[in-house]
Amino acid sequence: MRAVLQRVTQASCVVEGSTTGRIENGFLVLLGIEDADTMEDLDWLAQKIVGIRVFSDENGLMNKALADVGGNILLISQFTLFAATKKGNRPGFTRAAKPDVAIPLYEKMIEKLSALLGQKVETGIFGADMKISLLNDGPVTIVMDTKNKE
Repeated sequence: MRAVLQRVTQASCVVEGSTTGRIENGFLVLLGIEDADTMEDLDWLAQKIVGIRVFSDENGLMNKALADVGGNILLISQFTLFAATKKGNRPGFTRAAKPDVAIPLYEKMIEKLSALLGQKVETGIFGADMKISLLNDGPVTIVMDTKNKE
């Protein structure tokens, strides 16, 4: 699994003119899933997302996690995070999991993040043409990959 976390002061997802998810302070998380991903990967990544300390403390240091600042998550599925770009100009997406594998893991990630955070995680719609708006805070952008845990 690969995730791009963007610290935001606001973010939203619109599908066909309707808002499917909206948050204020927190993370916009773009999540890519590949066939090799397991529940172990999901658990590790969810813990990292909720626990990472990139929000400012009273001294202006990045020392607080989502729960410390009452933050929220907008989770967006994004298979393009596994784009292969070595050859030619058209990316390949063979590493990205097909929907029959990716959808159950995406839904489990929603459940896991909600449980860890103690609140509803906002989402897009898997496989839809989504329009994402955000106001990046910092900017702070962190890339995590479960295949590079060390």
